[in-house]
Amino acid sequence: MALIVIIALVVLFGLMLLGIYNGLVRLRNAFKNAFAQIDVQLTRRHDLIPNLVETAKAYLAHERQTLEAVVQARNAAVSAKATASANPGDPAAMGQLSASEGALTGALGRLFALREAYPDLKASQNMMQLSEELTSTENRIAFARQAYNDAVMNYNNKREVFPSVLFAGAFGFTPAAQLEITGPEVREVPRIQF
Repeated sequence: MALIVIIALVVLFGLMLLGIYNGLVRLRNAFKNAFAQIDVQLTRRHDLIPNLVETAKAYLAHERQTLEAVVQARNAAVSAKATASANPGDPAAMGQLSASEGALTGALGRLFALREAYPDLKASQNMMQLSEELTSTENRIAFARQAYNDAVMNYNNKREVFPSVLFAGAFGFTPAAQLEITGPEVREVPRIQF
């Protein structure tokens, strides 16, 4: 009788471990999939920027420094995205991506501020279309980032609650980092002037 109880406890313990492991795998895959959606939108954003810069070049010949800053920020963001795509959830990669996307947002903000000073550029059909596409893409990025952060929160909650917390580390489930775009440029409230 004692042997049956011991076997039942071992089987029950094994099923509990199996459930914990499978739950963590599902949640890890969910946040990786959510990051893939961010990756798609960031790629779209990064692909739009060279066209935006080319359109602005003709009008902003003496604003070369701003254009170069946008291109450099874009290249840094593309590199950070590649690193983050290789390991979604990695705190260092998410921090690097967050900082580079924040810098890119700041550089684009300076470019759009210049656009206001040049009526011909502001009236350019190409510039208006690219600006609209970029705005749409920014909204998609925000929604994808929210879905990713929700998936990371669910994963981190699962790995930190009892009894998962006892086994998550042993199974190789490390904490995942959320993606927050940082930088002073992102936190400033846009000013509208008439």
